Amino acid sequence: MDSFFLQQMFNGLTLGSVYGLIAIGYTMVYGIIGMINFAHGEVYMISAYLCAIGLALLSFFGLQSFPLLILGTLVFTIVVTAVYGWVIERIAYKPLRNSTRLAPLISAIGMSLILQNYAQIAQGPRQQGIPTMLDGVFKFSIGDSFVQLTYTKVFILIASFAGMLLLTWIIHHTRLGRMCRATQQDRKMASILGINTDRVISMVFVIGAAMAGLAGVLITMNYGTFDFYAGFVIGIKAFTAAVLGGIGSLPGAMLGGLILGIAEAQFAGMVNSDYKDVFSFSLLVVILIFRPQGLLGRPLVAKV
Repeated sequence: MDSFFLQQMFNGLTLGSVYGLIAIGYTMVYGIIGMINFAHGEVYMISAYLCAIGLALLSFFGLQSFPLLILGTLVFTIVVTAVYGWVIERIAYKPLRNSTRLAPLISAIGMSLILQNYAQIAQGPRQQGIPTMLDGVFKFSIGDSFVQLTYTKVFILIASFAGMLLLTWIIHHTRLGRMCRATQQDRKMASILGINTDRVISMVFVIGAAMAGLAGVLITMNYGTFDFYAGFVIGIKAFTAAVLGGIGSLPGAMLGGLILGIAEAQFAGMVNSDYKDVFSFSLLVVILIFRPQGLLGRPLVAKV
């Protein structure tokens, strides 16, 4: 197997695992309330700034150990980002829950613009970054092919898959997960049976924002730079991953993220990296035309 192809495959897995984390937020919100949270990309962008702030605060107080530093940064970023998710649901979605379907969509786009401008005013328009935290590479061969993975990318793969496994366990083996699945299947019946559906919807926004917070820390560690506009492109790509896997399907979001990441990495390496975003958005258009329900999604059936 060609070394370059294999190297791009691992690069795509790293990128795709992060797309999957962000796509989870889109697919969970859509699965519960049937709406797309277009402010979700900006939640990721906020988490990138929070990652830098958390690192600066912990370093200022003398914490230098990498495991403690990254753990503290992850906890800080995920908790604060989850609060942002809760606030977005309370402000942009809850007051419009019984309105027309178009109203929450417009509200979410407005919230996206508010967060963009808030970050630009508070942190400035210039690109910012953090220093490299984890140096070194793993070098190994597979057959005749030679591949290398940085420690940072290995950490991203481990952390992202751990986050996905934890969320899968929560959804399938906890009381909160059962309430989420019941609300997804029939919100009115779940409410009749005593489930506080308002609280479930808020928790879904919180969980989705927490996954975006984890992704923000991982991507910031990998690339080291970010700005107030960082959430737009990656948010659309994560939405593409959610649609590709099947919007509303949690395994579909993970699968779609991995497929999109690998396809984008191979296109960038073998064709032209300048057009990788065009490739991703073209893929979204093709999916919506030929298989709008995605790989693991189910066609919508009208209830009569």
